[in-house]
Amino acid sequence: MIRVASLSILLIFYFSSSADPLYDIELTVAREGFDGKLCWVHARAGAIPSENISSPLVVMTLQKLDISGSDVFYALNEMRTQNGGVSWTDPQEHASFARVPFSWKGEEDLEITVCDFWPRWHPQSEKLIGIGHTVVYENNSVKLVRPRGIAYAVYKPDQHRWTDWRTVELPNESKFENAGAGCSQRFDLPNGELLVPFYFKETHSNQYSTTVMRARYENEEIHYLEHGSELTVPIKRGLYEPSITRFEDRFYLTMRNDDHGYISISDHGLDYSEPKKWTFDDGSDLGNYNTQQHWVSHSDALFLVYTRSGANNDHVARHRAPLFIARIDPESLQVIRSSEQVLVPEFGARLGNFGVTEISETETWVTVTEWMQASPKEMRAHERVREDSDRLIARGANNRIWVAKLKWNQPNRSSFIP
Repeated sequence: MIRVASLSILLIFYFSSSADPLYDIELTVAREGFDGKLCWVHARAGAIPSENISSPLVVMTLQKLDISGSDVFYALNEMRTQNGGVSWTDPQEHASFARVPFSWKGEEDLEITVCDFWPRWHPQSEKLIGIGHTVVYENNSVKLVRPRGIAYAVYKPDQHRWTDWRTVELPNESKFENAGAGCSQRFDLPNGELLVPFYFKETHSNQYSTTVMRARYENEEIHYLEHGSELTVPIKRGLYEPSITRFEDRFYLTMRNDDHGYISISDHGLDYSEPKKWTFDDGSDLGNYNTQQHWVSHSDALFLVYTRSGANNDHVARHRAPLFIARIDPESLQVIRSSEQVLVPEFGARLGNFGVTEISETETWVTVTEWMQASPKEMRAHERVREDSDRLIARGANNRIWVAKLKWNQPNRSSFIP
């Protein structure tokens, strides 16, 4: 079934001006509505080229979250549009991503599935390849000590389905027993090889390291070839949820840490500089912490999309809304404060888990859902979960699936455009 995006939102936000002369923002909603128990999360999309260059088939993956627990996810769903997001199909659940029984080191009664998925067009093979990671549940809660794998699947557009998911075979080392690429933005090289940033740790360790894997895609399989620098900081859980892009002649890697976001650079995509905290160009801390950041790359400029504190948003869990966009100074590796603007507004709910999709030379989308869940402290008191959701609703949140369209005023000549 095709449904039209919320007209009330379109009327308010359809033509949003931008302070940056390189783009304008068109802010739309693909779907909204909250049942009080489950909410849509992890909305990320991939674009498959079509005869109409300006309107490819866009496949958005997302999954439901049980708000009574922490990261309690269910099977992957998809929504589609082929008219530039004017209308979307209803979410379609994929049985191939349903939880299945799992055992590990003699432990039974476990379940496993895939989450934090990100589909992205691979132009050399002309395939939409989605990458995320596995998650293991015990009694419907994320198992604290667990294995993790880099999971992937390939889309079959003629059947509107994904292949059965597999995991990348990494070197047989204990440090890779818990290794994932969830929420990670990859980069595909001109020769078709994939640069996949991922993070890893010993299963009983608390601190992650980040690295970038060079991989080959062949016969619907991703094969590990090598990985580069292993980066971490001695702060809480280290560095994780990395994302990579290339601008001009360098690669840029942004990483999550519990206290600060970090940036590192590389000439060739594998060996990276010492991680540096994200700051504004006046030297002050960016204010991003304990959540991801991703890249919007244009052939003429590099942008970071992020959340941060200090925006009259103390009422938002982990300050994960609004969603900001700003230009990056590629030399100083700082965020240009004067270029910052709100990309997606906040209505009380978190917007920290999002994706970026290159649609065409004239358009890039940022997709994100309103996460209708209590703050971490309130989640510990189960009886307050619904109360907190009611407060989000009172502030205007409604589990919207936002699609923020960056309309480029100059063509984007980046090599990864579909």
